[in-house]
Amino acid sequence: MRRVLDKGFQQGITLRHLRALVALSDLKLIARVSEALGVTQPAVSKQIAELEKIVGVPVVTRDRNRLYLTPIGIRLADHARQALGQLDRAAFDIEAMTSGVSGSVSVGVVSSVAPVLLPRTIALFKRSTPQANVSVSEGHFVELLPQLETGKLDLLIARIWQPQELEGIDQMALFSEPVVVVAGRDHPMGQTEDVKWADVASYPWILPQPNSVARQAVDALFAANGLSPPSNTIASLSLALNLELLRVMPALGLLPQRLAQAQAARGELVTLPLDTRDLLSEARCFWRKDQYAQNATLSLFLKCLQQTTDDPPIIPFG
Repeated sequence: MRRVLDKGFQQGITLRHLRALVALSDLKLIARVSEALGVTQPAVSKQIAELEKIVGVPVVTRDRNRLYLTPIGIRLADHARQALGQLDRAAFDIEAMTSGVSGSVSVGVVSSVAPVLLPRTIALFKRSTPQANVSVSEGHFVELLPQLETGKLDLLIARIWQPQELEGIDQMALFSEPVVVVAGRDHPMGQTEDVKWADVASYPWILPQPNSVARQAVDALFAANGLSPPSNTIASLSLALNLELLRVMPALGLLPQRLAQAQAARGELVTLPLDTRDLLSEARCFWRKDQYAQNATLSLFLKCLQQTTDDPPIIPFG
């Protein structure tokens, strides 16, 4: 087989080919790809045929009315996604740098989300518009929402329990990740395969603050399992402290799944097989409807937030 990494390959493939391949990978049907890209079905088929001619091997297989990527097609689609993503980011950077934004944006955020979500967002924002300013306030959702409603805050970021519409407020989902029950590696429950909620209710629990939405969600989770909320509790939002507490005492806690997996890989924690029923798995941001069009700085910050949550970071629970 001829080498494909030559000038013919590099110069022959166009953005139309890449977009068609990625869309086909996701949608499987030519008709859906045609609709998504705003081109005719024959045009999609032509682009795929041209791509196969350039590559020199099939990139799709057909099964009835659906198209599936070959192993080479799958690998090429992965590279296509990366290339298109880089172009999207380049377009974003140029748009941001030429926007002339020079105002300020005030952000309210729950303390568990702030350390890992905001640094990348703020770094991108400041790189795009160095002359704009950011101020950050931490707190609970119930404390921060009134500040958003009165205009003291431009944006609110929080984990959400039972999402609902808020009058005069727009919202956007940022990421979703299961929350799991964790224990120190030497915890008695860590050695038990068949763990039930009734088995863990009497242990010490590290939980969010009593007046927070997160704590209300945890209490509701215990109630859904026919139990009263734990009475032996430690209210803490400090990740470092909570991990150390789990190490030195037979306490239980809650962590996002990926963070729990990372700690388990280091031998520090174990995850208990308990169903948390999508407890606080979703994070969202909120802003006033009347501010988005008027506040160009807020609009840019939201775009930066979207950019940095395409690949969700590890977020501690709180």
